[in-house]
Amino acid sequence: MYDVAIIGAGVTGGMLARTLAAYELDICILEKENDVAMGTSRANSGIVHAGYDAENGTLKARLNVRGSEMMEEIAGQLGVPYSRNGSLVAGFHEEDTETIRALYHRGVKNGVKQLRILDGKEARQLEPGLSEAVTCALYAPTCAIICPYELTVAAVGNAMDNGAELLLNFHTAQIARRDGYYEIAEKDSVTGRRIRAKYVINAAGLHADEVAGLAGDNSVRIRPRRGEYLLLDRECGGLLSHTVFRTPSKKGKGILATPTVDGNLLLGPTSTDLDDKADTATTAEGLAQITEHAHETLKHVPLNKVITSFCGLRAVGNTGDFIIHSPFPGFVNAAGIESPGLTAAPAIAEYIALLLEGQGLVLHKKADWQPLRRPVYAFRQASVEEKNQIIRRDKAYGHVVCRCETVTEGEILAAIRTNPPARDLDGIKRRTRAQMGRCQGGFCMPYIAELLAGELGIPFGKVTKCGPGSEISIGPTKGQ
Repeated sequence: MYDVAIIGAGVTGGMLARTLAAYELDICILEKENDVAMGTSRANSGIVHAGYDAENGTLKARLNVRGSEMMEEIAGQLGVPYSRNGSLVAGFHEEDTETIRALYHRGVKNGVKQLRILDGKEARQLEPGLSEAVTCALYAPTCAIICPYELTVAAVGNAMDNGAELLLNFHTAQIARRDGYYEIAEKDSVTGRRIRAKYVINAAGLHADEVAGLAGDNSVRIRPRRGEYLLLDRECGGLLSHTVFRTPSKKGKGILATPTVDGNLLLGPTSTDLDDKADTATTAEGLAQITEHAHETLKHVPLNKVITSFCGLRAVGNTGDFIIHSPFPGFVNAAGIESPGLTAAPAIAEYIALLLEGQGLVLHKKADWQPLRRPVYAFRQASVEEKNQIIRRDKAYGHVVCRCETVTEGEILAAIRTNPPARDLDGIKRRTRAQMGRCQGGFCMPYIAELLAGELGIPFGKVTKCGPGSEISIGPTKGQ
């Protein structure tokens, strides 16, 4: 019997687990995929939004600003790279000026600090990469960037280090209310796993409406919204210092250009409503839209340096706001956590913890709670002397496996052995950046697969890209 079961191991579920793991509670996290951060949390812009965009009085507004204030300290505790680089909302036309003024006043009312409206010249002085077409801008110094999947991995790992349990490949199919607890079962009701918990939090992202329905709440509806991106080589990261948005529309904050915490340049996302919650395909039309808008916003866009494109799906709810409520005692929905969900995640966790406490969950702080987590990798950023010291302690760090990103064998082994352990190639990628460089794994992937096979005690042919059904080989070509 668990005190709390969290369904979904994205950034919301991860932050919830970490927050609750500070208390004397038995916690489990149920995730239907082979790893954490497999939904929206693995493919978004990685922006810690300042909080001027959300409508006044909404949960989005309140939790965005609070989460933004919390994020720097949390990132430091978890060893996750974070940079408060500031943002600009670029305007091009007279109507954009009115929108920017409205955003400014909304942000001030939401409690966002240091907002300023700039003319085009002032904006280019602050960010020389802006095109001459920019006539005005809203400057938000408190905006920041972070890696969404690194944050999720670290939050779940820290929760596990403090006693939380992670159950992967657990596809929730049944939720039944018993006498004082909930029973959650997998798809196969005969041989599948079952867990019992006094409290359940539905943080299932795109599938939060389905999970709510299993518990008997049919008020939640989620529709996916596709966002496509282009990622440029790390040599392009210095083209911008700030995150640059265009004036927003009803479908979102528009196509942005931003440096990433890992030094790349990111362009996107598009915004297309879908019905298929598994459709993460990129499209020629979407990528063309990104390049068109990027050329309008920036003076120089080196598209010959694009190393990959990808697509993420946002979980758009039916209320226009975050859907955080308790339809039944002991059951809480954290649904429709679209942008600024990443920013708000720490504050959402704080909010739900208090909500559960109001329903009787006892929050007694652990005497031995450890909020700090050592960064999983930092070898390439170390000085020569520091690298030599690391190699003297562990020779595996002297073998560079991924040359594009300078990732060593020691870092890959650490990713497999550290909570939550990587179990597939994409898991290694998200934890170490191996396979994320120019060759996109063309050179290092076979060796990483060998390391995974050895550490997991499985044949090479059983190593997967992202869980069951994505095996990377079909058999040997030479010998046995």
